[in-house]
Amino acid sequence: MDYNLEGKLAFVTGSTKGIGKATAALLLREGADVIIHGRTAESVERARKDLPSARTVFGDLRDRAAVERIIDEVKNIGTVQILVNNAGIYESKAFQDITDEDWLRLFEVNVMSGVRFSRALLPPMLLLNWGRIIFISSESAINIPKEMIHYGMTKTAQLAISRGLAELTQGTQVTVNTVAPGPTASEGVIDFVKGVAASQGKAQEAIEAEFFKTVRPTSLLQRFEDPMEIAQCIVFVASPLSSAINGAVLRADGGVVKSAF
Repeated sequence: MDYNLEGKLAFVTGSTKGIGKATAALLLREGADVIIHGRTAESVERARKDLPSARTVFGDLRDRAAVERIIDEVKNIGTVQILVNNAGIYESKAFQDITDEDWLRLFEVNVMSGVRFSRALLPPMLLLNWGRIIFISSESAINIPKEMIHYGMTKTAQLAISRGLAELTQGTQVTVNTVAPGPTASEGVIDFVKGVAASQGKAQEAIEAEFFKTVRPTSLLQRFEDPMEIAQCIVFVASPLSSAINGAVLRADGGVVKSAF
């Protein structure tokens, strides 16, 4: 499918693996120029082996100075027309064990990185009168997981920020939307499933089936999503073909959320 992305400059945060890397790969395949980002120089160089034509930036998004440096480097490359705020961290932790530092760490990476990049890159899009900002949230924004309340909070915050920013684009060809995936077979998830399977002497397929039976029983898909399935949705929203979609949450959650809207 031709998404009409030839020559558009895209910046995808957290794009050395998982959904971010799949999104960068699909954007490149569709003719976009892509800047990938990872926490370290080593991580982006590893990713670049699979994405040789991508530009690279790196830095820990918990570090405000690093974010400012990344913004300068990205602007030196060109005017970003597509910003995918994908970078995020998570952890499973009982509520009483989540420290103030844990809350702030997840908020800094999952929420404030998107705020800072959007604040820097939205004004040029408005001047150009074309652009896309996409936040990658999660079904956990709506179904707050009891084992990751601080993570769910950050994903809900992204919905609010995305909708608020969309209000600033009224009457323009700039859009701001959120994509909310369900449980996805990222490297971290696969490694976790392998570890549990090995420790219990079970097949990985059995652990996956048990997860959806007990942890995400409302899933209609009843399996982990492939990162490229999510990337297809993101790249459509990033394209000129999605011009009528603005201020929306697009659920690519495999039917985990039991709501028609």
